[in-house]
Amino acid sequence: MTPQPNPQAGAAVKAADRAHVFHSWSAQELIDPLAVAGAEGSYFWDYEGKRYLDLASGLVYTNIGYQHPKVVAAIQEQAARMTTFAPAFAVEARSEAARLIAERTPGDLDKIFFTNGGADAVEHAVRMARLHTGRPKVLSAYRSYHGGTQQAINLTGDPRRWASDSGSAGVVHFWAPFLYRSRFYAETEEQECARALEHLETTIAFEGPGTVAAIILETIPGTAGIMMPPAGYLAGVREICDKYGIVFVLDEVMAGFGRTGTWFAADLYDVVPDLMTFAKGVNSGYVPLGGVAISGKIAETFAERPYPGGLTYSGHPLACAAAVATIDVMEEEGIVEHAARLGAEVVEPALRELAERHPSVGDVRGVGMFWALELVKNRETREPLVPYNATGQAATPMSAFAASAKAHGVWPFVNMNRTHVVPPCNVSEAELKEGLAALDTALSVADQYTE
Repeated sequence: MTPQPNPQAGAAVKAADRAHVFHSWSAQELIDPLAVAGAEGSYFWDYEGKRYLDLASGLVYTNIGYQHPKVVAAIQEQAARMTTFAPAFAVEARSEAARLIAERTPGDLDKIFFTNGGADAVEHAVRMARLHTGRPKVLSAYRSYHGGTQQAINLTGDPRRWASDSGSAGVVHFWAPFLYRSRFYAETEEQECARALEHLETTIAFEGPGTVAAIILETIPGTAGIMMPPAGYLAGVREICDKYGIVFVLDEVMAGFGRTGTWFAADLYDVVPDLMTFAKGVNSGYVPLGGVAISGKIAETFAERPYPGGLTYSGHPLACAAAVATIDVMEEEGIVEHAARLGAEVVEPALRELAERHPSVGDVRGVGMFWALELVKNRETREPLVPYNATGQAATPMSAFAASAKAHGVWPFVNMNRTHVVPPCNVSEAELKEGLAALDTALSVADQYTE
């Protein structure tokens, strides 16, 4: 579609937004939201007619891009037949979505509890774990994000938690492995893995194994920086959970449904959790949907004992119809395999080449269509380009980088000292190379702030 400029309409949209919309994670008077006129495939555009290649996939959820015609048609057909129905009933779209998801989850995660999104999926996974074990505590990692609702934000390990941290949510944080900024003084991935596992088991010992209901980890932490766990780490966590009777929860809200070039990131590590949360890519964000995939032993807890939780819109027919169509499209078009191939053959070589040429790039990491560049002021010391949780003037280098990327027609996902390369999983090779070229130019701006 060719964008048609309409500045007057854009001004009206912007005025209504500024008058009435309260935006998340923002100081309301300090933001300037872009008025978006439309989107298609890997692009969106504003009312001036300027197009942007979406290197953020919305909020890392448009795994099949915007406005895929088969998914749009499925939503329309479902709306014509049955727009909504209460969750206590068996509905075709809901049943089929659950079946298709269960076919792709690892191990025996064959029961699907639908939610409205990722945060409430995490809330319910934690509730299930506590009820299953009869224990109060949940362990989660620093450098993590699990959602914005009360329990999920307390589980989160980045600064967005601080303002809402009750200190009484039964959450204990620990350090997960991340060799580039190791908390364990490790020099190799093997050392980082072994020391991180020792640290986790020691934390459990001092908290009291009999008090810990669950350990929750993002299989590959997303917002915090796409930090690939070292070989053996997730398997080691699985062993620790089995040793102490702890429920192992993997959060695949961001990494799932093709983002890593596999259906789920857990497939990369050959590990099966007891519970797995999902959302975002399950239907490319077209209609809000999330859920918890539940193992046999957890499901058995609630076979004759009511599960004390639910949602009015659990398994909403429009959302589930979108999920069915999305999964079908991903299979028909080989999108998961496409993401794996482009990640290995195009993205990784290009990003490593950028790292060689730009002193602001300290580290490159990722897989599939799930990549991050760690930006630094000094490669030798690994000093971050901006301070941790920087705002205002202190965040100028990252703001300047992001502004340059947008000026050159790509919309980046920027968080603290990282820019993520997370386009739709079906982005074309030509589109991807266009975006990487714009990223190259923007990194030259970041280079100006290095030492």
